[in-house]
Amino acid sequence: MADLEKGGARVIQVDEPAIREGLPLRQAERGEYLDWAVESFRIATSGVKPETQIQTHMCYSEFGDIIDAIADMDADVLLIENARSGAELLRIFRERKYAQAIGLGVYDIHSPRIPTTAELVSHVMAAAGVLRPDQLWVNPDCGLKTRAFAEVEPALKNMVAAARELRG
Repeated sequence: MADLEKGGARVIQVDEPAIREGLPLRQAERGEYLDWAVESFRIATSGVKPETQIQTHMCYSEFGDIIDAIADMDADVLLIENARSGAELLRIFRERKYAQAIGLGVYDIHSPRIPTTAELVSHVMAAAGVLRPDQLWVNPDCGLKTRAFAEVEPALKNMVAAARELRG
């Protein structure tokens, strides 16, 4: 990661850090696994300067099972799928008082449908009714490789317009 910083990166994303994917089925084995996974993430990200932002992306997950481990990772921003799951998914973050920023995936990249700016604003406003508005980021659900450029460009333009409108 130090090489990324040397190359000018101010934001580094660690994609799917295996917190949930490798979680043992047996409850008795989960604590040790989560401790290992968190320590591994922190070691992997420890060489960066404090001003370099660390983000992590976890698409679809049962966050209730792993929310404490996610908080212990100490990433600056947690990027999640939220276009399909809506505000209900966010309640666990409020209930457990998750302090870091959350990047709401408001654009469903698995669908060819292009969301309107108004729809995206409405989605973020609903999320702001659950979490602190200053905690929220606006982003696509995941990588954009499933969509053609003709779909991605207008959807991202609408997403940026929604973010600008919300910032007012």
